[in-house]
Amino acid sequence: MKAALYRGTGPSSVLSVEEIATPGPGPGQVRVKVFFSGVNPTDWKTRSGATGGAPASFQVPHHDGSGAIDALGEGVTDRALGQRVWIYQAAYANRYGTAAEYCVVPAARTIPLPDSASYELGACLGVPALTAAICLGGHPEALAGARLLVAGGAGAVGHFAIELAKHAGALVATTVSSEDKAEMARAAGADLAVNYREPGATELLKSFAPRMDRIVELALGANLDLDLAVSGPGTLIVVYAAEPSDPVLPTRRLMNANVMFRFVLLYSVPASELAEAVAWANGALVTGALTALPVHLFPLDDIAAAQDAVEHGAVGKVLVVPDRHI
Repeated sequence: MKAALYRGTGPSSVLSVEEIATPGPGPGQVRVKVFFSGVNPTDWKTRSGATGGAPASFQVPHHDGSGAIDALGEGVTDRALGQRVWIYQAAYANRYGTAAEYCVVPAARTIPLPDSASYELGACLGVPALTAAICLGGHPEALAGARLLVAGGAGAVGHFAIELAKHAGALVATTVSSEDKAEMARAAGADLAVNYREPGATELLKSFAPRMDRIVELALGANLDLDLAVSGPGTLIVVYAAEPSDPVLPTRRLMNANVMFRFVLLYSVPASELAEAVAWANGALVTGALTALPVHLFPLDDIAAAQDAVEHGAVGKVLVVPDRHI
């Protein structure tokens, strides 16, 4: 099969596209014919060596994707040949990520994709939608009537956080950096989209909710003053992204506000919590509550350019097309 891979960490130039043996599924695994491979920041960070070491032999990158099940491993009875699926955590503790014509993953990491959802949307889920669900608490019934602030509502996690929260009955404000991004956030369902760079941003948010119940945050150091302005006793600030340097936390101000923090890394979330997030995201998908971001398609041969686009902040979702015939 044709696959992108790397044998050592470093810049995107360490990636190569090669013909390698098509793997077969082991016990409890399935093989998926990959139609679209989703690229996330975690993919280029891992490849660069920022969040991990070099692979033992080689690594096919990318956790997210969509396709059709092509082969069943021993003991797999709850999946079917030809079944449409979306994939998550494909490259987690696994050599065969989705940046190839086929990937082999534990069957549990493939989720049936309803006929109403496109393969492109399926490949957009995974890391962003599951991170969003966990940041929102994993229990949609608890969000009805809550007031939320989602930082970066035009990003992938922000996009799905808005859609999941609105589907659960929450009121959602979001911060963005341009009117184009505000339009994207409003299209996802945001009740208020505020350009944090413009004067009066804090006042607009405080008029929406003097105290947010929950804040989904991707840049704690940069946004902490704004977050605290709309926080109070009981506010939970959930942080899902690390900045180049750790912020200094103003302990007394945080104590005075009586806020709570949670920090989320998808790969160390307890299995039961991850299962709840998968169920929530897929349930929303089945009802049509989730939509794809604007998609940028790259052929597999341009894998380096695809990862570079994500590293440099592409707006929307970058997808790689592994099959040369699609």
